[in-house]
Amino acid sequence: MAKLNCWEFMQCGREYGGCKEDEKGVCSAFTETRLNGVHGGKNAGRACWAVAGTLCYGKTQGSFALLNNNCFECSFYMMVKSEEGFNIKKTSELLQHLR
Repeated sequence: MAKLNCWEFMQCGREYGGCKEDEKGVCSAFTETRLNGVHGGKNAGRACWAVAGTLCYGKTQGSFALLNNNCFECSFYMMVKSEEGFNIKKTSELLQHLR
């Protein structure tokens, strides 16, 4: 069974061809290829909490430091954490891929 990416779960419409692409732009989680395959997702689709420029609570986040606290309370993050269990990558490990 395919695992959901954040844009599918959140239905934000910020993927290529999405309903909010023109209005809000394409989400950096959708385009961030350095995290492709992490937790079984496309690009950063299952590691969005480590990527700046994602949409949290209706606002585009500017940096990891600003979005991190909200992300750990997000229903999508909690779903990924539940699905991955002990195999979930630490955020510090994800950030190493983004350097």
